[in-house]
Amino acid sequence: MRTQYAEAPMTRITERLFGGQTMVAPLRRVLVRSPERESLANWHEFGWRAAPDPVALAAEHEHFCQRLADSGAEVVFGRAPVESDPDAIYAHDVSFVCDEGAIVLRPGKELRRVETEAAAADLEAAGVPVIASLAEPECAEAGDLVWLDEGTLLVGHTYRTNRAGIEALERSLPAVEVVALDLPHFRGRGTVLHLMSVISMLDRDLAVVYPPLAPVRLLELLSERGVRTIEVPDDELDSMGPNVLALAPRVALTAEGNPQTRRLMEAAGVDVSSYSSAELGKGDGGPTCLTRPLLRDP
Repeated sequence: MRTQYAEAPMTRITERLFGGQTMVAPLRRVLVRSPERESLANWHEFGWRAAPDPVALAAEHEHFCQRLADSGAEVVFGRAPVESDPDAIYAHDVSFVCDEGAIVLRPGKELRRVETEAAAADLEAAGVPVIASLAEPECAEAGDLVWLDEGTLLVGHTYRTNRAGIEALERSLPAVEVVALDLPHFRGRGTVLHLMSVISMLDRDLAVVYPPLAPVRLLELLSERGVRTIEVPDDELDSMGPNVLALAPRVALTAEGNPQTRRLMEAAGVDVSSYSSAELGKGDGGPTCLTRPLLRDP
C-alpha cells in the first residue's frame, strides 16, 4: 500500500532539496526504502535476530513513514533495485549528506555493498548531487557519523568504519573538523556497534547517551561543548534506547519498548513519540537507521 505522501517529492516545489549539517534541526526531506518481501528470506544470512513477518513488517514501515510525514517531513522513497538484501530498509547507512551534497559510503558489512549503486541512483533522483564515493579499502557506515554541530563531525572507528574510511571523509569535508572516536569490541565483529548505538543528539545542547559503551573522548567533548546528557539504562540498550531520531530540536521519535529512556527525555523537556518496531527492529535498526535525512532547516 502506498499513501499519498509517497509521491510528494516530484510533485511540489521545494526551495532546497538537501543540506543541513545537523542531527537536530527540523527534518524537511527524508529518504526511506520500503521492505522487499523477496529479500526477507535472507534474514539469517544478514544477522537478523529472528525471521520477520513480511505483512507485519510492511505495516510497521508504513506507520513509521506516516509518522515522518505527520511531523512535516517530505518522505522520498528510494526505488532503485537492491536484490536479496533485507538490510536495505536501513537507508541511513550507505550515504551521508552535507551542505554540498551526498557522499556514497562503502559499508564495512560486506553483504551491504550491493546497496551503494542504488543509493547513488536514489540520491540523484531526489535531486541530491553525489560529491564523493568511497572505494576499497575505505569503509564507512553513516551509523558511525554524528554531527556534533555544523562544523564538527564525530566519526566512530568501528568494525564497520575503518581508518581509511575516516581519512576519505576528512578529504571530502575539508571545512569540517572530523573527530575520530574508537569504540569498544563489545560483542565482536559479527554484530553491529555504531557510534549512533550509544549516542543520539536531541538538541544542540542535549543528547541521549549510553555511557558504558561511550568513548571517553566523546563524553569529554559533550561536556566541553556544554551538551547535557540523558543516560540510557542498561536494560534498554538492546531495545535501541540510545537510537533516537530528532524530528526537530527536543522533538524525538523512538522505538517502543524504552519507557525509562522516554520518561527521562520527557523530564528534560523533549516531546517524545514512538512507533512499533517488533519487526523493524529484528535487524538491529532503530528510527535513525530507517531514515536518510536529506534536508534539515539550517
